[in-house]
Amino acid sequence: MNYSSIPSAQSVVLHCKAKRIQDIIISPGSRNAPLTIGFTEDHSFNCYSIVDERCAAFFALGMAQQLQKPIAVLCTSGSALLNYYPAVAEAFYSRYPLVVISADRPFYKIDVGDGQTIRQDHVFDRHIGYSANLKQDAAHATKKIDKYAPEYIGGDVSEEQVRIQQYNDKELNKALNLAINDNLPVHINVPFEEPLYDKIAEPSVQPEVKNSVAYNMGSQDLTKFIQKWNSAARKMVLVGVNYPRSVEREYLDHLAEDPSVIVMTETTSNLHHPNFFPSIDSIIAPIEQLDAKEDFFNALQPEILLTFGGLVVSKKIKAFLRKYRPKHHWHIDQYNAYDTFYVLSEHFKMNVNEFFNRFIPSVRNVESGYFKFWNSIRFEYEAKRAEYLGTVPFSDLTAFKQVMEFIPNNVQLQIANSSAIRYVQLFNLKPSIEVFCNRGTSGIDGSVSTAIGASVVNRKQTVLLTGDLSFFYDSNGLWNNYIKSNFRIILINNDGGGIFRILPGTEESRNFETYFETTHNLKAAQLCEMHGIEYCCVKEENSLKNELDKFFEGSTISKLLEIRTPRKLNNKILIEYFDFISSGIINHIQ
Repeated sequence: MNYSSIPSAQSVVLHCKAKRIQDIIISPGSRNAPLTIGFTEDHSFNCYSIVDERCAAFFALGMAQQLQKPIAVLCTSGSALLNYYPAVAEAFYSRYPLVVISADRPFYKIDVGDGQTIRQDHVFDRHIGYSANLKQDAAHATKKIDKYAPEYIGGDVSEEQVRIQQYNDKELNKALNLAINDNLPVHINVPFEEPLYDKIAEPSVQPEVKNSVAYNMGSQDLTKFIQKWNSAARKMVLVGVNYPRSVEREYLDHLAEDPSVIVMTETTSNLHHPNFFPSIDSIIAPIEQLDAKEDFFNALQPEILLTFGGLVVSKKIKAFLRKYRPKHHWHIDQYNAYDTFYVLSEHFKMNVNEFFNRFIPSVRNVESGYFKFWNSIRFEYEAKRAEYLGTVPFSDLTAFKQVMEFIPNNVQLQIANSSAIRYVQLFNLKPSIEVFCNRGTSGIDGSVSTAIGASVVNRKQTVLLTGDLSFFYDSNGLWNNYIKSNFRIILINNDGGGIFRILPGTEESRNFETYFETTHNLKAAQLCEMHGIEYCCVKEENSLKNELDKFFEGSTISKLLEIRTPRKLNNKILIEYFDFISSGIINHIQ
């Protein structure tokens, strides 16, 4: 086994090894050679090579999403580091422990006109858990330091190196422990002077590694909250992004059987029960069309809103709860709580199972017509949805319906942002399907890379369901050697950002098509040929059914199914869908 001759490079590798950070995604470069040598020549690490840094970071994020442990990304100096930023921001808001390690130039070569040199220290400070800016070694390339910055050492080189080592160990411990304990991204910036490629057979440093300290659960007294819960006739539980099978079934059953509780779940919640409400917009949007909407929204307004999980997709439920505010909003999360509805009154700093373990045994079912009334409306819109889908032509809506029906059990479903996640929210999913989506920043960037990274560490078949802009934006995500044969991509291609057509204030014009909808006429065939992916394209419903019948079968290479839908028809069908099911509510109350 070989090590870099540079002490700080050895320290980074040895700290990662001690903390059991095993997966390292490396983008090529020269300045990061000391770290690349250390990681790739130690069989304790699983190293992956991905050229595009933005793709590499999202690839790592997909792995962190699945494994729920720190994953490292490593790059050279300069603009390479900035390409990590979208994934860093996503990791920050989704709380994924992404460990960003960047090689840097010596401090005395910053802002003097050297190539591939930027101000790398603290570059992510607004979206990072911690920035560890290591000191340059005094014991390496000492003559160059004497030449360019003689004041840096000042005294005995060996004594100064001891102080630098102590400082670097402290910074590395702080950064890596925070990533492990708090599930946040961290940045470790390491300056290197040349020579960069020298190796030694044994490490020259013995870093001081401090073990991480486990996170302490909250110990709040729940008595007064239990009393409020037991006296309220209308309680709403709203669940955002949630890891599959992370909530005990007995707690979900208790909530589902309380007549004073309605549980609204998002596709990303990975929670299922016959009494839950999985298509939030199918309730809220139709009410907006009614003359008596105030009466309905007042009836839906909860006294207590209990939330857990990550960020919420539905803009409808956010708008509703911001206007028809509950008396109390309680959020369960061991780390933080967002005041999404501007009425947050309590943050229970514990994980969900710990909270319900202490809460559920003392709560009782409350007699109420809250669940019964809204459940009858749910049955009504489900019937109207089936009726509507049987009458409309082939479109985004009918394509998503078919895809949802054909996706097999026990797959990992990665969903891109924008229209894809919103269409999926309208349909019920099979409970065995694990759903993931980058909802931290809700960006379209990185969906392909995230899905491939997630597939590498998940034995289940992975299906990426994406729109065209998300797919083509991140098509470089296909540029790697880690795409498995059971990886599937379903591309809904409506020739642009069709979601903009349903927003208020849009109009049919060349300006709109060019700068908002961004029509493109691109197809995925050539990309699939270049990357060795089996390709198929369909443009109507019967062909789609026939292809979906065999699309998920085993194969020697991955597959992509491109579904072409009518650009100018999709928005009309979706808007009319909500109008149509609103008539069911009117009929229901008559």
